[in-house]
Amino acid sequence: MLVIAGDEDMSTQGRRRHAMSRALSARTDLVIDLSDLVFADTTVMLDVAMVARRLRKAGRRTFVRAPQPQIRRLIEIVGLHRLPGVSVEGFAPAMS
Repeated sequence: MLVIAGDEDMSTQGRRRHAMSRALSARTDLVIDLSDLVFADTTVMLDVAMVARRLRKAGRRTFVRAPQPQIRRLIEIVGLHRLPGVSVEGFAPAMS
């Protein structure tokens, strides 16, 4: 499980990289918990999309859990919920 919490934006991208790299090395599907993510910019969603894309190529799925309303809007704007292999809680499942 990868937890992204607090305020995340371009200035915190380096801090996220290590955790995301570790998530890529897991041998199972990835659950990303956003329940405590209060603020994010598009760099956060693009990082999540990159991880999801690489996991999908390895035959794994990404499940995004509990985004707050403002984060759900950002997910919708970026289109993360439409990516193959990505399921976002509260959105219809993406087609693989």
